[in-house]
Amino acid sequence: MSLTNEEILRYSRHLLLPEVGKAGQEKLKAAQVLIIGTGGLGSPNAMYLAAAGVGTLGLVDFDVVDRTNLHRQLLFKSTDVGKTKVDAAKASILSINPNVHVNVYNEKLTSQNALVLFKDYDIIIDGTDNFPTRYLTNDACVILGKPNIYGSIFRFEGQATVFKPKEGPCYRCLYPEPPPPGEVPSCAEGGVLGILPGLIGMIQASEAIKLILGKGNPLVGRFLQVNVMDMSFRELKIQRDAECPVCGDHPSITELIDYEQFCGISPEQNTQRSHSREMPEITAKELKALYQKKKRPNVIDVREPFEYDIAHLPGSKLIPLGKLLERVDELDPAQEYVVHCHSGSRSAKAIRQLRQKGFKKLKNLKGGINAWADIDPTVPKY
Repeated sequence: MSLTNEEILRYSRHLLLPEVGKAGQEKLKAAQVLIIGTGGLGSPNAMYLAAAGVGTLGLVDFDVVDRTNLHRQLLFKSTDVGKTKVDAAKASILSINPNVHVNVYNEKLTSQNALVLFKDYDIIIDGTDNFPTRYLTNDACVILGKPNIYGSIFRFEGQATVFKPKEGPCYRCLYPEPPPPGEVPSCAEGGVLGILPGLIGMIQASEAIKLILGKGNPLVGRFLQVNVMDMSFRELKIQRDAECPVCGDHPSITELIDYEQFCGISPEQNTQRSHSREMPEITAKELKALYQKKKRPNVIDVREPFEYDIAHLPGSKLIPLGKLLERVDELDPAQEYVVHCHSGSRSAKAIRQLRQKGFKKLKNLKGGINAWADIDPTVPKY
């Protein structure tokens, strides 16, 4: 795929590299890369691969731009809030490099569409933030023989590697079983330093370019760990598991499965009725009505002190989740309590712990303090 005169000028600093040159730049122009997720990791991947001249980029995401995205997802501007991510991302990519062809898929990646979406792309980049999609991406890549460039981030730490079928391990070799649901907090719960996904995303993009060019030593069988607090880079050797159910010598998984079920997220857990049976909830509006009736409930806040300083409910008692069992004697099992956190997952854990200690009159604030902020403009959302 030949370069135009404009492209020769645009990529001239690439062309001066013997490892790239005109032939390498033409390989980049002919390449097709699919990015799963346009968030913290997907943003730098899309920006740098577009700038580098990768000819076709595919973007899979079904979310909309939220204001909390803006500190790390540099594909988006403040004016993009509320827009679909893939459409806003496409406009941003084309403003960087109008020579790039951008395919957008405003849909959730599922077992029904993954193989169809992946089949026409050379490389898949995993920019997801949940375990069902990571296992789905991995299995689809192994089945189709596609390289899977993996990255993950949390707080101040990130990871990256390349899962290349027949040349190294896959994601299941590294993580045979997913953690219990809710055990690993999301960035929305635990936070993330805004520059960290930029660093990990650029590592992923670098690996994609190396694979396209066929140059360098990719992170196949090498697991890179990054900690920006002490700016340390640690590399671990990882090996293919001959007993792996997907990429092993005798695979038992040869087609895509139900990944939410595999990760312990049953269909029943996704329905409000069964969730309410297992974890009684109260909405922010219902809780506010109790306040207005001067029936102030006992509210336990299980977030961290620094979160309490950002925003808290009137009269709430702060007991961080990690200290709950140590301080359980401060609570009366005969009393009714509303338990809340940022968005509802930590408070659900707290309720399970309190139930084991004999507490029965417990309700989880649905959506946490973020839901309260929706009805009380004096409370900041974070």
